[in-house]
Amino acid sequence: MHNHEDSERLASYADVLASELPGAWASTYHPPERKDDLVELADRIWDLDLVAESLAGHLLQQAAVLTRQDGAQFVVLDRHDERDGFLIAAVALRDLPDEAYRGVREPNGIVLTDDPFLGAEQVAGDLLARYDTALAQVRHNAVAGVQPSQPERVVLTWQPDGSLAAAPVGETATAVLAANGFVQDQQTGIYRLGGDDTAAQARAVRETGRQLDAQGIATALQHPSGRIAPTATPPAAPPAPAAHRASTTRAR
Repeated sequence: MHNHEDSERLASYADVLASELPGAWASTYHPPERKDDLVELADRIWDLDLVAESLAGHLLQQAAVLTRQDGAQFVVLDRHDERDGFLIAAVALRDLPDEAYRGVREPNGIVLTDDPFLGAEQVAGDLLARYDTALAQVRHNAVAGVQPSQPERVVLTWQPDGSLAAAPVGETATAVLAANGFVQDQQTGIYRLGGDDTAAQARAVRETGRQLDAQGIATALQHPSGRIAPTATPPAAPPAPAAHRASTTRAR
């Protein structure tokens, strides 16, 4: 049976912690009933140290997620060692490709004191700086894996997860991509089109190419390691995505 008092304690602690951290943070409590959300959250916890060890022995039963305006996130969770306080860890952003995390050292979490005001000092003096450094490197990697476009040509770059990414130049190309399902990553400015439904992806690519061509803009399909064809035409159907996502250094 879930302890309601424990849930209130965690939620209240996270609310105060969020208000005391540098910058603008909001806290969202995830109760035990939201099992799917908790499973997905646990999968994105960016830690290979004490938080990963705790999760290896105890399923995530509840958590509070702290979110900064730029999308950065921390998760606050219970300890399971009969001591006061909580654990806090960084959360890997879901809108950045797994490949971008490769080679980036995990900003492993820390133990928080039971006092949220002192806890905020702990985070600000240690974890926050390490997380910002790691996240900056991941965002750089995400952009580096996308071939640059030009005013007269949009380059769509295949990603390891089967999605397509583009860095459009100009309002016209940007508008066409957005109209055809490409979603902008606010942190990098990159537009991405998911590959979960390959048929829908193919239709979006064909329509994108047609609309861009009508505006005098060519379209090129590109693998990150390949060479750009000068005037590539979107295929009738995209190649099937990889059978599995590239392995990452994130804790699972």
